[in-house]
Amino acid sequence: MINSNPNGDPDGESEPRTFEADGRGLISPVSFKRKLRDLMENADADVRKAALAATGPETKKHFGILESRGRDRKAISAMSLGDFRAAYWDGRVFGNTFVEKADQGKFITTGVVQFGPGVSVSPVEIVRLTLTNKAGVEGDKDRGMAPLAFRVVHHGLYTMPFFVNPSAAHKSGCDGHDIDVLKFLIPHAYAHTASGIRPEVHILHAWYAEHKNPLGSCPDPLILAALKPKKKAGFDPNKPSLGIDEYDIPTALPEELRARLASFEDLCLKEWPLAGAA
Repeated sequence: MINSNPNGDPDGESEPRTFEADGRGLISPVSFKRKLRDLMENADADVRKAALAATGPETKKHFGILESRGRDRKAISAMSLGDFRAAYWDGRVFGNTFVEKADQGKFITTGVVQFGPGVSVSPVEIVRLTLTNKAGVEGDKDRGMAPLAFRVVHHGLYTMPFFVNPSAAHKSGCDGHDIDVLKFLIPHAYAHTASGIRPEVHILHAWYAEHKNPLGSCPDPLILAALKPKKKAGFDPNKPSLGIDEYDIPTALPEELRARLASFEDLCLKEWPLAGAA
């Protein structure tokens, strides 16, 4: 990312999140999942239409968003488990915390897909600027000022793991169609939710590995380690980066690991032939 705030800390005046111990940047899983939900929440949005065109039409399932403003808790609580599963894409994929005291165990709580935190490879430098407003926002002033309101990461390269747990699918109702929608959305998560404080967050690679069996045919830590970028020789790994050219970024898995997987692809390069029909 370049001069952007990917995830502000509400307890720190929206400062970009960092680890106190080493200054590395942090993106919470909740923040990233919110981007995916936002892309699916608007039924008329181009990305949602393309995702459903690319992966198949709605059938008995719908792709509503449970974690949305203005939801009717009483109406949702009155739904049957089958109707609940069929209604909400994010409930099937990410799970939910929507459980009334009287309904313990009625609705799912654990998701099939779990995102880990996004962590920068090196520490990040925070840039702070004061914003001004020519028109002013207070009645007795003809101009406005927001001291140090613009707080961004100057440059950073982050990695964020995610995992698909097939053992949870039977409880949530999640199926391959739901996961295909997720796979379609991930590369668009930041480009189509950009804002003034988050103009340049780019997903360079979105690796997706499928095991040969539900129990796993290759240890996940080996896959993650093989794909993690590193600072090039001559660049201090404990200092903030100024550009992407400071990193060695893997573009493939070692063959001994690839051979243990059923498939391996970069979702950023994946072609969805039917997406153009949206």
